[in-house]
Amino acid sequence: MPGNIKDAIAGVIDKCGLNSKGIKWVSAKNVHLTLKFLGDVKEDLIPDIEKGLALICVKHDVFNINIQGAGAFPNFKYPNVLWIGIDESEELKELYEDIEESMSELGFEKEDRKFSPHLTIGRAIGRAIGRVKERKGIEPVIKELYTFKDTFFGSIEVNEVLLMQSVLKSTGAEYLKIAGFRLSSK
Repeated sequence: MPGNIKDAIAGVIDKCGLNSKGIKWVSAKNVHLTLKFLGDVKEDLIPDIEKGLALICVKHDVFNINIQGAGAFPNFKYPNVLWIGIDESEELKELYEDIEESMSELGFEKEDRKFSPHLTIGRAIGRAIGRVKERKGIEPVIKELYTFKDTFFGSIEVNEVLLMQSVLKSTGAEYLKIAGFRLSSK
């Protein structure tokens, strides 16, 4: 992710209230687009995952995506995840679908929800009440985030897919690169 986009995302987080008690923010340096979350993976399966990703990436050309808008899942009224948006290009959708198919052939479950590309910037914290978390003190954060719903943050060239390992720590997730796979540059 280019520095100017990371800086813009850091600015959104700062403006929304970095020290707000109801949100656990993602560090701007750790913001990323997840194409497929694999969960716990047996070590001996990693070469097969790498082979599948390598075969996919040589079939896809480098493309651009627009980083645009902000929102919350499931919505602004009951936010669990706060995000910066990514316009769903046809190239991104096809790359996602190919990865989904390849990983399903290795035994990973396909997603049952529609692909919704985004960059997670924060998660609501609090005690769960039914299916919705208690929302103490996050209304001002959501109000501020809403002001970014139509903001254009920039464009990014997608030229590589990374296989990453996430290690959960008390300070948040730490991401370690296992392998990178370049997209075709024609």
